[in-house]
Amino acid sequence: MTLRKPPATPQTSATPQTPVAPPPPPPPRWAVLAAHLTALVVLPSGLWRIALVLGHPAGYTEAGFEPFATVDAKIWMPTLTVVSELVALLTIGLVRPWGEVVPRWIPVIGGRRVRPLAAVVPAALGAAGLTLMWAAVPFWWTYPHADLTATGNLVVGILYQPLFLWGPLTAAVTVSYYRRHRVRGHG
Repeated sequence: MTLRKPPATPQTSATPQTPVAPPPPPPPRWAVLAAHLTALVVLPSGLWRIALVLGHPAGYTEAGFEPFATVDAKIWMPTLTVVSELVALLTIGLVRPWGEVVPRWIPVIGGRRVRPLAAVVPAALGAAGLTLMWAAVPFWWTYPHADLTATGNLVVGILYQPLFLWGPLTAAVTVSYYRRHRVRGHG
């Protein structure tokens, strides 16, 4: 016994049609730029951690570098670097089509429309958390860093400064996404 698909009913003027929401407007250029910058502001600190994993003291004194020569450090530092960069790359989804429709290659949910709040709420919470987490970075040089050389203190401070922008950039792109996807009121 084979199952057959019932024939499709042709649309007539008597058949009600479901209204299709118009696509959201394209993101503004500044939002696209800000989304891409999020991936770049995470990169310098990540490259510095990779140098540590590869055995370069990267500004640390001999004693200060010892904790980074452990097996644990050689696992958590690349993991932190990759996870940070992937999270930063998610911001690009707020200005690309895959932030509106889940790519088809993703099992179970592929091809489905992304509900705006499913993107906005995590992005906004992430932006707030990142802003709080990195708020003190501009004051890097006011804290003592006895385990770093003078040059290391300068270089590491410079490499971590871009992280100060991660939260605000993510927040700006999130607001842009929300404005483009919010439900329009009547009238």
